Amino acid sequence: MTAIEGLGTSEELWRAWPALDALPRFTFPGGPLVVVAPHPDDEVLGAGGLMALAGSVHLVAVTDGEASHPGSTVLAPRELAAVRARESEAALDVLGVDARVDRLGMPDGGIDEDALAAALVERLPAGGWCAATWRGDGHPDHEAVGRAAARACAEVGARLLEFPVWAWHWSRPDDHRVPWSAGLRVDLPPAVAEAKRRAVREFATQVEPLGPDAADAAILPPPVLARLTRGFEVVFG
Repeated sequence: MTAIEGLGTSEELWRAWPALDALPRFTFPGGPLVVVAPHPDDEVLGAGGLMALAGSVHLVAVTDGEASHPGSTVLAPRELAAVRARESEAALDVLGVDARVDRLGMPDGGIDEDALAAALVERLPAGGWCAATWRGDGHPDHEAVGRAAARACAEVGARLLEFPVWAWHWSRPDDHRVPWSAGLRVDLPPAVAEAKRRAVREFATQVEPLGPDAADAAILPPPVLARLTRGFEVVFG
């Protein structure tokens, strides 16, 4: 786990790093795509463009994200979970993704990695594709999902793509902790990139404050969103 603090590495610094433009291009070849999201919004933040290009996906929503604002004065955890699920559905509509959604309802912050790996084995088609948060992303839920997805893919013979979300925050260009040599760049057509930006705005509980109290602050302020709404995505595969 890596500390996720402050505003993180600026998008200007990432944009000036030529290695991002030099990454090999990845075009989704078609076939079944299972996307595994630790929390509602991770699927769009990290792989919304990839999902839009795939067109049809099976989304496995591991938790309902009820712990994003543990001290909220506005929404109780159960209420927040319900809202976040609706936000995810609205975002998928904006992306134009035909999605089958499984909500596993595991505790936010308490993912059972073994149970998740078993659940994914039942859902991953042999020879298909799985996109999940990177197992080194810095957030414990993101890392648990990445490890479980890797285990399941190895068991059934599926191809794994891991997408960073919080790594853009705490890492820096040429950071040795990040497997840049395995990086692939997914260039997004302008219409897809714009759809992703609009889809991200559907997660109002995360991009806007729930209320004036500090416990209700936005989880994804503008500097964070700038790193996650580019005209391309990066996956490790």
